[in-house]
Amino acid sequence: MALRRGRRGPTRRVAARSEAGEPAGGTAVSASTEQLLLEALQRGGDTLETGRYLVTYREGMAEEGAQALRARAFRMADARDFAGQAVTPEDTGDAEALNFPEIGVALVSGTALATRGMGAFEEVGADSPIEVIEPEYFVFADSADYLRGFLSAANAIARDLKAVPAPGPGPGEEEEVEPEVLGATWGLIRCRVPWSTRSGLGIKVAVLDTGMDLGHADFHGRAIFTQTFVGQPVQDLHGHGTHCIGTATGPKAPAGSTPRYGIAHASQIFVGKVLTNSGSGTGAGVLAGMNWAIANRCQVISMSLGSQSPVQAAYTAAGSAALANGCLIIAAAGNAASTTGAPANSPTIMSVASLDPDLAPSSFSNFGKIEIAAPGRDVFSSWPRPIRYRTISGTSMATPHVAGCAALWAQTSTAMRGMTLWRKLQSTARRLPFPAARVGAGLVQAP
Repeated sequence: MALRRGRRGPTRRVAARSEAGEPAGGTAVSASTEQLLLEALQRGGDTLETGRYLVTYREGMAEEGAQALRARAFRMADARDFAGQAVTPEDTGDAEALNFPEIGVALVSGTALATRGMGAFEEVGADSPIEVIEPEYFVFADSADYLRGFLSAANAIARDLKAVPAPGPGPGEEEEVEPEVLGATWGLIRCRVPWSTRSGLGIKVAVLDTGMDLGHADFHGRAIFTQTFVGQPVQDLHGHGTHCIGTATGPKAPAGSTPRYGIAHASQIFVGKVLTNSGSGTGAGVLAGMNWAIANRCQVISMSLGSQSPVQAAYTAAGSAALANGCLIIAAAGNAASTTGAPANSPTIMSVASLDPDLAPSSFSNFGKIEIAAPGRDVFSSWPRPIRYRTISGTSMATPHVAGCAALWAQTSTAMRGMTLWRKLQSTARRLPFPAARVGAGLVQAP
């Protein structure tokens, strides 16, 4: 396996306590996910807010926006100070703001914001380079346990390192397939992947999740680039990320009797660990991963994560920046049987719903803003050793099906990028007899 890990460049090292007396924990920019969760529990209430804030700049005014924060005397760290813009919030010392220049967003300490008389959703002047200030939210691996509100999420996190449970099997039907493709998973067959002549060669696929089992035998010899954004090694101790990477980019011919489960088997894999080994994370960690993936011009960015929080300008700005740079962000709609969660609910991010083997919408799949659908029930893919493989369900499993097919389409032409790729995925989808609010344009298909 050809592993290439991001190396952080030099950055200004500062004390663990700010001049205003803000400790490194609490709502500090450098606070870890665990610290933020503890603070949120101590505050009480059923909320997904972390206590920090996201500042989104007006389109095309990223430099001016950052300067506006500096003019208010915010001590600012910048992703450009780190090699490949691979910055982890925990590594920012006593910085009160962390700037993500690729996406035009900054993470700001809640305490620092308050001391400057600024707050969320306050009116910003028309001549200001800042568009909006909004709360940062916790995000979780996209399983139903993590999307039912903060308190239940906290209880799930307490079961640290417990594997994600698979929902029970839903209604299904057998499909006749040619003998030569009987060795593929039902999802790949439904998406017509085995018949495709494309491999994803030359395409960068970023999967932002819980990391990857870097020693999994099925990925030996692959070009893999790794970076953590949560202060933990990229090695996946949860399983969710390894499973999603397997579907999107796994091998064409696994050893032994293992069926083919991967789609873009010759693509370059960019592993961004934005969720901890308990499956939890913050909006800033996700945005840091998005900023990194866009800076590396990953044509396909897959995110099987989220929360039942409102549309956020920060995610919308990231999706817009991705499209402008020839990248496409694809995200899971969520498993709460409710309206599409963030970040998939942003208009610049492609939202994916889950389908059962009979191509009916999965009972758990969110609805509303849905662009496309893919197999998500009982999906077989890779899992960290020693288990190696596992079958689980969720819109998390549907999303990498779309990401893998997107990589195959991206290989067909250098013009097949960004919004052009988005439209191609929708125009070639197999139409289904269900409302667009449940399945979007239909079932994703490989070229």
